[in-house]
Amino acid sequence: MAKDQRQVESITNMDVDFTQWYTDVCTKAELIDYTSVKGMFIYRPYGYAIWENIQRELDRRFKETGHENVYLPVLIPESLLQKEKDHVEGFAPECAWITMGGNEQLEDRLCVRPTSETLFCEHYKNIIHSWRDLPKLYNQWCSVLRWEKTSRPFLRHREFLWQEGHTMHAEADEAREETQQMLNIYADFLENVLAMPVVKGQKTEKEKFNGAEETYTVECMMHDHKALQAGTSHFFGDGFARAFDITFTGKDNQLHHPFQTSWGVSTRMIGGIIMTHGDDNGLVLPPRIAPIQAVIIPVAQHKPGVLEAAGALVDRLTAAGIRVKMDDSDKAPGWKFAEYEMKGVPLRIEIGPKDMEKEQCVVARRDNGEKSFVALSELETAVARLLDEVHDALYAKAARNLAEHTYAAATLEEAKAVQEQKGGFVKTMWCGSETCEIAMKEQAGMTSRCIPFAQEHLGDVCPVCGKPAVKMVYWGVAY
Repeated sequence: MAKDQRQVESITNMDVDFTQWYTDVCTKAELIDYTSVKGMFIYRPYGYAIWENIQRELDRRFKETGHENVYLPVLIPESLLQKEKDHVEGFAPECAWITMGGNEQLEDRLCVRPTSETLFCEHYKNIIHSWRDLPKLYNQWCSVLRWEKTSRPFLRHREFLWQEGHTMHAEADEAREETQQMLNIYADFLENVLAMPVVKGQKTEKEKFNGAEETYTVECMMHDHKALQAGTSHFFGDGFARAFDITFTGKDNQLHHPFQTSWGVSTRMIGGIIMTHGDDNGLVLPPRIAPIQAVIIPVAQHKPGVLEAAGALVDRLTAAGIRVKMDDSDKAPGWKFAEYEMKGVPLRIEIGPKDMEKEQCVVARRDNGEKSFVALSELETAVARLLDEVHDALYAKAARNLAEHTYAAATLEEAKAVQEQKGGFVKTMWCGSETCEIAMKEQAGMTSRCIPFAQEHLGDVCPVCGKPAVKMVYWGVAY
């Protein structure tokens, strides 16, 4: 038994050291590996498979709303990046520069793509001429590079994978609708695929994206009650279009500047999955993006007919659209149980000689460990139902965590005390002043997460300055 437990025992208890627990899960569940370059990680096959499933689900949603995929270069000339002042100033500390090409010094330094607004604008200037050319609904799946000082697997890489949507519209209202539509797609995906409840809202002026007029966000709460910004959507107005001199002839035969949006999510979502659903036995994956939704373990596989019976279950579940794997290696069953528990596989299916006699199998849920006997004649229906039940249970547990660790505060002192003693989200009224926002960060250690769409009236005055309040804000400590 000690041998079978060894893999589980090697994980730090999450309530003892959450940071080390997180790192243990990333490496021991074989999601990621380190390289000789600080902040650059290897996505191992299992970790990359999770990203592929996320990408597949989101890509389908993007295309259903009329978006097309493109791919732009990884290098941006410095002269191009300088065209939008606010944008370049925000990214300057994180830019990595190429100054040599072969043996030649470059006249114009090249930035390794931290984001692609400027490249898209250069392209749009070349292809947008008339109102008939709009809207342009483009999305790019790629990697970007930001020279972060500190790094953590999935949460903060120097090079990371993401998608970035960049669209152009003839009318501001249409661009704003696009911004909201994509935020809602992210929220729906997080809740209905990743089982992660969200708080939707708008970023403050201080926290909005560099160069944007408005930034919207979906914020999630992790197991340790910290916030994770899981996705953002930005309305740029016509600022970039003016900076890059992008114009089109409208229906009125006059020249106009188009209105732009940008929106994106990244492999940070995988970090969110780990920190929302994981436990002391390892990873717990939401079934709808799990690379393996059900693993079949033959019990006493050396006995006649067991492997054949297990193989038949694989064929049936595969035909039913379930991502399934059979482990017929010579490892002990207990070792296999611990391995797939570590990897977060939603369902484990066991079948042995006694099960074959009774025409049944045993199904164990990863989220709560519950076992049930399932008649082989009902296999496909039962497995599909159980996968949905696992998703619903994971969502409900995460929703309880969010609800139970969201607190209201009326004063700065109360907000600080709540954060220090309990963590989580603290919601307060706010006067709208950046000075008060900075004071909350400096004195209570929290940044504004968002101005939620679902506003509540918690009082009449700002907790920092005592002046009339105009909005309710969520505050928190974020990854």
